[in-house]
Amino acid sequence: MQKSKYLVANERDALWGLTVSTVGYDELQPGDSYPTRGHAGGYYFDVTRGRTLNEYQMLYLVEGEGRLSTDHVKDQPIKSGDIFLLFPGEWHTYHPLPDSKWKSYWIGYRGKNMDDRVKYGFLSPEKPVYHVGYCHEILQLYDSAMKAAMEEAAYSQQRLAGIVNDLVGVMYSKERNIILGRDGNKVDIISNAQVIIREKLESRTTIQEIAEQLGMGYSNFRKLFKEYTGVSPALYQQELRLEKAKELLSTTNISIKEIAYQLNFDSPDYFSSKFKMKVGCKPSEYRDQMG
Repeated sequence: MQKSKYLVANERDALWGLTVSTVGYDELQPGDSYPTRGHAGGYYFDVTRGRTLNEYQMLYLVEGEGRLSTDHVKDQPIKSGDIFLLFPGEWHTYHPLPDSKWKSYWIGYRGKNMDDRVKYGFLSPEKPVYHVGYCHEILQLYDSAMKAAMEEAAYSQQRLAGIVNDLVGVMYSKERNIILGRDGNKVDIISNAQVIIREKLESRTTIQEIAEQLGMGYSNFRKLFKEYTGVSPALYQQELRLEKAKELLSTTNISIKEIAYQLNFDSPDYFSSKFKMKVGCKPSEYRDQMG
């Protein structure tokens, strides 16, 4: 069984940064021929020869097992709970194993929004498979995409673009947390570190002291913290202090000098420089705007 919808995007839609071309799902029993019929021209392919698309596709394998080959990976196993990405200009082929059921959802899209994520290394043809397990949130997003595609209401492209961004974000964070969660002790260490950093924003406690408190050397702690959060512990601490500074500037009459020292910046000038870099204006200007 197959259900799909192919969509048209205009030049105005493309300026949004992402447009969607196809949404659908396949459901097969063991031994059924694959791909299923009903695909539009350019999408149907012979699994022995493969194909090359001019768009991205994101496929979620809900049930079954198969194989994926691309220009960058050869005969890679795919299984239930995997999402695999296809990239524009990248030859690929995939198929279920002969004795396997197969249920998958897909969505096809293109645009600068996604090109930039590849350009800056968030997504890569060298890593096309993400394991997210059974994820109700992802299934709901695919169902929402199918509903929006079928209705094809005014500005449905913008709605679908938002769904794609949600799908990619959930996929990316879900797999990362699964990997990190395999070592629960390390996850607990970083969670405790985040709590301590938040609680001690107005103290002179250093990141090195927090690492010692948690029983880790600074270098290993910094590496683990950045792997888990995406930023160094020092930058995490600074960002929280700047957020606290915004709160104090907008809700109290404490002087800027006092705020700088209360939040343990080296000097009022250093605080002002970091604040402007983060917020886009000086602390005094921010207070005037909030007043």
